[in-house]
This record gives sequence, structure tokens and C-alpha cells, in this order.
Amino acid sequence: MKNYNTGRIRNLALVGHSGSGKTSLTEAMLFKSGTIGKLGNINSGNTVSDFDKEEIERKASISLSVSSLEWNDTKINLIDAPGYFDFEGQVKSALKASEAALFVLDAQAGIEVGTEKYWKYCEKIGLPRIIFVNKIDKEDVNFNEVVANLHTQFGKKVTPLVLTLGDGAHPGAGKDFKGLIDVMKKEAYTYNGFDREKAMIPEIRMLEVEEVYNQLAEIVALTDDSLMEKFFEGINFTTEEFAKGITNAMIAGSVVPLIVGSATEGYGIDELLNIISYYMPAPNNKKAHIGFRALEGENRPVDEDQPFSAYVFKTYMDPFVGRISLFKVLSGKITKNDSIYNATRKIDEKSAGLFRMEGKKQIEVDQVVAGDIGAFTKLEETETGDTLADKNNVIVYKTLKQPQASLTYAIVPKTKKDEDKIGHALLKLQEEDTSFVFERNNETKQLTISGVGNVQLQIVLDKLKNKYGVETERIPLRIPYRETITGKSDVQGKHKKQSGGAGQYGDVFIKFEPIEDGFEFTEEVFGGAVPKNYFPAVEKGLEESLEKGILAGYPVVGIKATLYDGSYHPVDSNEMAFKLAAAIAFKEGMKKANPVLLEPIMKLETTIPEEYLGDVMGDINKKRGRILGMEPQEDGTQVIIAEAPYAELFEYAIDLRSMTQGRGSFEMEFVRYEQVPKEQANKIIEEANK
Repeated sequence: MKNYNTGRIRNLALVGHSGSGKTSLTEAMLFKSGTIGKLGNINSGNTVSDFDKEEIERKASISLSVSSLEWNDTKINLIDAPGYFDFEGQVKSALKASEAALFVLDAQAGIEVGTEKYWKYCEKIGLPRIIFVNKIDKEDVNFNEVVANLHTQFGKKVTPLVLTLGDGAHPGAGKDFKGLIDVMKKEAYTYNGFDREKAMIPEIRMLEVEEVYNQLAEIVALTDDSLMEKFFEGINFTTEEFAKGITNAMIAGSVVPLIVGSATEGYGIDELLNIISYYMPAPNNKKAHIGFRALEGENRPVDEDQPFSAYVFKTYMDPFVGRISLFKVLSGKITKNDSIYNATRKIDEKSAGLFRMEGKKQIEVDQVVAGDIGAFTKLEETETGDTLADKNNVIVYKTLKQPQASLTYAIVPKTKKDEDKIGHALLKLQEEDTSFVFERNNETKQLTISGVGNVQLQIVLDKLKNKYGVETERIPLRIPYRETITGKSDVQGKHKKQSGGAGQYGDVFIKFEPIEDGFEFTEEVFGGAVPKNYFPAVEKGLEESLEKGILAGYPVVGIKATLYDGSYHPVDSNEMAFKLAAAIAFKEGMKKANPVLLEPIMKLETTIPEEYLGDVMGDINKKRGRILGMEPQEDGTQVIIAEAPYAELFEYAIDLRSMTQGRGSFEMEFVRYEQVPKEQANKIIEEANK
């Protein structure tokens, strides 16, 4: 592949619902452009962009991948993004690195949830879009119906640049599909797989073609005053004027080009590549979407003559090569001999090579210029989200906010060997997918993994086993309950031991009472009943007792202890004796001060379409939640603000997805501890005491 300047580069993220055909479309474009000599397919597990063992087995993408092709003297970088909702972070990373999104729709299924979800996101960030309606040749497909539904849901800005061709007046979708009519050129083509031949546009269809052409001409005219004059004077636009006008309209969000075809059969792939190369904005288009913002100061223009800067948007762990860091150059250029400076971590890095990616295949290059995508291998400390820059002209870009990891599993390694390897393996998996987190919880003593959904976590477990040879077992998640007291008590704690030789003697009188939070120790001892040098031992004995309450063994909070009296022995008393006496007093004092169990309460912000309001609110109530309020959003969704116990919410990600068919999302955060209702508390205590 030759070197291209910034103006001849296009970066395109393929997004849409799982199963719509994004990976097949990537494969078809690579094949049509001559980048690959043989067309792979999902069922055979030999596509360029799905190369991970888990992807091949599931026949679905679980990670973004990059491949490049050449078409019409243009380099097109294709970023194939997953369709599973669990990998939302990967989709957003793909969109961040692109100047436009290619939405892939299944013609039979129509507008699915994944399409809705990422369409809203693109609207929010102002990213231009192209739509490819895939599987146009499948049975019972009605092209006009698909377009009508798109207009209803997304507006008239969705504009067909091609029409389907059948026999005569027949629109030609489904089994009657014969070819396409290029509206801009007013030319028709019949397809035989990836090859096509020119055909006549049936006279009866010309009115339809003219109507769509005039709609496009009007959109183009609205982008420029001089073009508006030509339009009203009835003068036809040149090819260049049409191209510039559609690009500007795409950037402004007033037009979304629509193309149809079949990725597996090869229909319309050439038309799609033409539209991408002609109309999609280049990275240095001054009006184009900028996915990267400087943390401080001004952004740099996407220009080869600027100082070098790049953003790492994806990390792979290759079993043979090691770490592969995918980056987009945002200014300047990098050559294979240049030194690398990580501006985020303020360190120098050394790479084993500079490449462009074709799925998992690394193809060596001598440079990567502004707007282009490249890869370094074996950067030791660089991670996803880091900025690479010229050391003398440093800039740092803001990192992408990842979706909250709101579903948690507790796991244990099956053997000692697995235990030794699991930490390193989880760290590698986290580097590949930054929306996945893990921790060893100091309080519950459990190893937990957290992600966006159950598919993501199951893939983590499968990768642990298949990629790193670590076998695990899922165990019940332990909720971090607390214990406290609601009443007061006044008790004696006495430790006396005499068995020949030196004895042990400690005697304390302590009052216990509830406080707001934490632990407080005071003393009110008069007349030396307990010598001062034993006060720290009493306090330490109480602090150590706080770690395990008397109800179910959970940590104790919200308690004040006042040492006010006691006695000692001049020979047998020591620090250990008073520590033990304090522990005896603590247990007795808690028993007599009406101990209760506390549970973590979470604040929940759930965003849903209005039609699911009743179901979701009812579910929150069933989960012992309290609705605090609702906030309508500009896009027609509702945000329900509520509070609920964490014990009812740790699988809320699965429940909400089921209730809303994937249209709902939520964020939650810890707010406080509250007393567990007696019935639930009894069950928890009974379970703990087993």
C-alpha cells in the first residue's frame, strides 16, 4: 500500500445491532478492493476482522478491529465494532477514532435496538453517518418499507443515493432483486456477485429517480449560497460540487446517505466504496467531527506539518507478538525511526515496529501521518487512553469515559497453580478491554470481576481458561454488610487466668452507645482504677473486635466506647490481659445494646424510553427501592432517580436489559448504610452462622 496524505484518508466505524453483518461487510469491502484474494465468512471463522478464538466460536465480534483498503486513490480504514451491548466501550472507542459511522442494518429485521442506541450517541456527539441496508436479497424484504421506517424513526435526512432495480416497474428487493440505480449518475447496474454490468433504467422508474435526484440537489444547494443560485436557475451541479455539498450536509447532520446491497453476495459493495471515498469527510476537513480534545489548552489542527501527537484507542495482547497498541495520529506524523514519548505517563517508550493492521496481521510501514491509524508493538507501559507526542511539543488528550462496570461476579481459582497465574491474566484482559475491572475485596476477601453485562464476563472467564490456562469457579457474591448498635449498654469485661507462675489479669467497665459512623474511644477513669499505660491496649482490643461483629461476623461501625472503671493486679496485669478484657466487654456490650445489621444503599439513575416506565418503576419497588424523582430528557427518554439496597441490584444489569430489550441503561453509586429489615436480617444471620 502506498503512502497517502491526510486529505486522501477516510476512517469509518462499522456499527449496528449484533448479527446485522458488519464483519461480513468489512470482509466484502476488503475483497472487492483487492486487499484480500479470498472472501472469508463468519461460519468458517476465517474473516479478517474476527480473529479472536472467542469471536470465531461465537460467530460474533467481541472487540473492535482495524483493517485498511485502497479505493479511488483513497485509503479507507475500517473499524469493525462489536454489536453486543456489553462491548459499548469498544463501540465508542471505534466512533472516537472515526470521522463517520457506517450503520449496518439487516433488511429483514429493520431498525433494531443496537441501531437506535448508537444512532442516539452519534446524534449527541455530532458524528456524520452512512447507512448500508444489508441482506437486500433476502425473502420478504421491502426496500420502500425499510426507507419509510428509517424516515419515521430518524427523519427525512436519511436519503437514498441508490434505488433497487427489479424487472420493469418492480422496485426489486428480496428475491426480485436484480441490481441498483445510482441516483447521482442516473445509471443502472445489474449484479452477478461482486461484478456488475450497466443496464437501462426502466422508463417507468425515471420519475422516481428524478424525484430523489432533485431532493439531493436541494440538500446540496442549501449548503452554499452560490449553489443555491445555480439550483434556482436550473443549472446542474458538477460532480465536484455535488460531492462537496453532500460532505458538508453530512457534517452538518442534514443528510445521511443510504445504500443497499448484500455483503455476502457482493451486491452494492462498489457503490458503498464509491460513496465513502467521494462524500465522507477527510480527517483534515475543518468542519469534520473531532473525537479528541486536549486536556488543557487548544486542540491542534489535523495537519502533517504540526508537531506529532497520537491517541492510543485500543490494546491487543497477541500470544506471539505481545502488546499491540493501536493509535490514531492527530497531528504531525511518526516514522519507524522516531523516538516515542508517552505524554500521559511522562516516559520514553521503545517500540519493536511500526505497522498498519489488517485484522490480526501486522503490515510494516515507514510512516503514519495525521488522520491515519497505525500500531506499535511491545510498548512496555503504554495503555489504552494514553497520548503519544513530540517530547518538545507536549499535548495530552482527554480519555474516553468507559461505561460503568455494573455487573459483578465473585470467582475463585480452582487450584494453587491457577491462583498463582490469575492476577497477571486478569491484568492482561483489563488492558484489552478497559470497561472490565477486577479487585480483591479486602473486606469480603473475595476476588471479583465486573463488567457491563453477563456476555462480557463470561468471555473473560472463557479467555482466562483458553488463553491463559486459568480455571475458575463462580461463587455467591458476598455483600459487604455492616453491624452496629441502636441502644446503650454498660458492661464489665474481666480476663483472669492463673495456672502457676505469672498470671494474667485485666478488668474493665465500658459503656457502649451508638454514633453516626466509625468508632470513637474515650476514657473517664478516676483514681487510677486502670493505669493509663493500659488505655491503648483497651482501645486496641476494641478496634480488633470491630472487625467481626456478633450477629453475622461483619465489621462493626457507628459505636462509641467509654472506659470508666476497672481494676488491675500489680504483678499479673499486662497489655495482653487488658486487650482480652476489652474484647470480652465488646461482645457483651454489643449483645446488650440492641445490635442490628446494616446494608449498603445505592443511588440508581436509570435511563429508559418512556414506554418502559411502569415496568421499571415496579421492578425498583420490588427490589425494596424508593423512587426519588424523574427527569425527562431532550431525546424523549426518562431518567428515574431511586435508591435501593445493593443486595437487590448486583444483577440489575441483566434485569434492566431484559425489561427494556436492551434500550435501558443505568449508573449507580454507593450513598450510605441503612438497617436491614428484620426478615431479611434473620436470613442473612442464619446463612452466615451456617
